[in-house]
Amino acid sequence: MGHILMENKLRHAFKKNRRPFKTTDITTSVLHKLIAPAIAGKVDPKSFQLIMSGYEYSLNSNLPQLHNCNEMLRNRFCCDINPSSLDVDIRTLWEPARMQHIMQMLARISNETDSELNTKVKNFARSAILKWITDNPFLAGPGYMSAMECGLRITVFFYALKHLDNLTEDERLVVMNTIHDHAWWIEQRLSLYSSLGNHTVCECVGLIFAGALFRDNPTGKQWLAKAIELLQKELYHQILDDGGPAEQSIAYHRFVLDQYWLAVDFLEKNNLLDCSSFICRLKAGENFLQAFRTNEGYVQLGDSDEGYALAPGLGPKRETVTNNRERYTHFAQSGYSVIRTDSEMLLTFDHGPLGMAPLYNHGHADALSITLSLGGTPLIVDSGTYKYNGDQVFRKYFKGTRAHNTVTVDNRDQAFQETGFIWSDPYTAKLLDQKELPEYLWLQGIHDGYLRQPGGVIHQRSIICTCDNFVEIRDSFTGSGQHKYEINFHIHPAARISQHKGWWRIESNGSAINIKLEDGEFIKHSGEESPPLGWYSPSYGIKSPCPVLQCVKQGLPSDISFRTIIRPE
Repeated sequence: MGHILMENKLRHAFKKNRRPFKTTDITTSVLHKLIAPAIAGKVDPKSFQLIMSGYEYSLNSNLPQLHNCNEMLRNRFCCDINPSSLDVDIRTLWEPARMQHIMQMLARISNETDSELNTKVKNFARSAILKWITDNPFLAGPGYMSAMECGLRITVFFYALKHLDNLTEDERLVVMNTIHDHAWWIEQRLSLYSSLGNHTVCECVGLIFAGALFRDNPTGKQWLAKAIELLQKELYHQILDDGGPAEQSIAYHRFVLDQYWLAVDFLEKNNLLDCSSFICRLKAGENFLQAFRTNEGYVQLGDSDEGYALAPGLGPKRETVTNNRERYTHFAQSGYSVIRTDSEMLLTFDHGPLGMAPLYNHGHADALSITLSLGGTPLIVDSGTYKYNGDQVFRKYFKGTRAHNTVTVDNRDQAFQETGFIWSDPYTAKLLDQKELPEYLWLQGIHDGYLRQPGGVIHQRSIICTCDNFVEIRDSFTGSGQHKYEINFHIHPAARISQHKGWWRIESNGSAINIKLEDGEFIKHSGEESPPLGWYSPSYGIKSPCPVLQCVKQGLPSDISFRTIIRPE
């Protein structure tokens, strides 16, 4: 009820063109004393030229279409905008408004030696920042629908204040007023309780920048204290004891860690907090990510919307960690096992939870799924994300069990998809046993995601990996009643796939494996739409057909098994 009353009050103030809070005297006195966090990485020269020519990040969507939609919504009270009524994915509409293309320009300024070009870049960034503020009055349009988006923009506004010496004093006050408005709105809309997640962390980082800027008044002090308290608490909620992600997403783990590193650098540089207690947990998170790193980046697991704490190619200063190249790494809390061999095979095995309770927003129903790369080249892959909104059929597919390298029973997911972001009936998955011997590794996992249906089924998978990269995967089942069992292995679309004497050969970039089913026969599928099967999403908003090796069996659980052999060429 309180939320509805607040919204009505804000709507009334919006229609009257009034601030819903008492205005605060704003000065730039504190600004000059603050030190901005360091920026690591570099701006790609091609991206730089595109941005200077008017390019904005749009997650592979039609940028003019996004501009038209934004123009249509520009003067509407943000709480009255219904994302499902739009003809664009709301996530793609938010992307240009994050102004991370401008963040890249601001990073370029501090490293640019050409004074004439530096002046052009500063003028470009200044115009873009002020234009966005003019075009997007407080609480008007889609840019204010999510407090997280406000948190990300505060970071850009702060760096603009520190790097743009071509802003007039009045323009600086305009930017600071905008930061103040954003922070006030974040405080009203903080993601708490069931909505805790990466949004919460992002909102708190925005409040830290704003709180530091306005710490001479009680409101700013309150923002700073609240953000620090919540970040300290969420550090142990978002990052598990083994360094893994509570949200069961590799991409969001990178995003959350970068938000924390950004906050730590800012707080410590400005003597606002001793963050030494943060470092150990954050380094554990970095160690986890290193275990999933290949030559081409991180293994794709869970949702990804290609979000960045700063911008593509840029990140905060991070503590360095040693590359994890152990033969076997087990992450007990997050539920992953990673196998690496001397000949550069990387195999991941998921025996963890669905995601972060109670909504499991960014988790996929991928219990007991594997991925495999060789020589840094992905061969057996997770299918990816594609998009969040605007295509419910494919959103459901990419999140679902059928899009992962595991077994689907009776054409159902291992949990129930309530919406594009909410799961119910979550499964329990765990590693039952493990043996690490000089000759081989043996892992055994189990999940109960199919117990909820009539004649419930429990799926058990064991993996044997020898020192010469020979892999054997055995799937067995317990339960009652007749069921349909479908095993799928998704092949990277860049790979070439052929069949010879019962083996399927998969080759890409000079690396090759052979795969066969000992107690059945694989059939190749690709790019099917009804129902979806055989799709891969390399980045947000893009999907392309990929080969899927599939075998379907029908019968009693005790009579069904799959024995898959994978060997390097």
